[in-house]
Amino acid sequence: MNDSPAHTDALVLDVWCELQCPDCRSALDDLRALRARYGDRLELRLRHFPLEKHKHAFAAAQAAEEALEQGKGWEYVEAVLGRVEELDRKGEPFLVEVAGELGLDAEEFDTALVDGRHILIVDADQAEGKAIGVTGTPTYVIGGELLDGGKSQEGLRERVAEIADRLLAGQE
Repeated sequence: MNDSPAHTDALVLDVWCELQCPDCRSALDDLRALRARYGDRLELRLRHFPLEKHKHAFAAAQAAEEALEQGKGWEYVEAVLGRVEELDRKGEPFLVEVAGELGLDAEEFDTALVDGRHILIVDADQAEGKAIGVTGTPTYVIGGELLDGGKSQEGLRERVAEIADRLLAGQE
């Protein structure tokens, strides 16, 4: 999931994430730092991996896709992750509420959650994640390497930067 125009030469960092996951909230600082460091050279792509233990995660993944369609994907993701406890408590109405706060079409969010228009994307991401060995969130994939942040995020930002530097140097 990417809000900016496609850069064919950008390096892609797939971020397997779920929006009811406190570990993913902690990972936001790393993602912000990576975005600041690499700018357009690194494309962060949100990939959905809702975990069964979080009952609103699947709906939240669909809501994130709707936010992307309305032009504020990452902004929405950060807003929801920043208030994970509210999502736990309020569920789907909270997802619609955040959309309204960001100036998105909240009614359209509501409709999207009811009609399930984004379910296929979420299912496809989840299936691909399972196929490549994602077991928890956050998990990063860059340059074919899978880095599991579900167990520990210690040193992950540095590891991603190391791989990105190597791959970007190879492009020049």
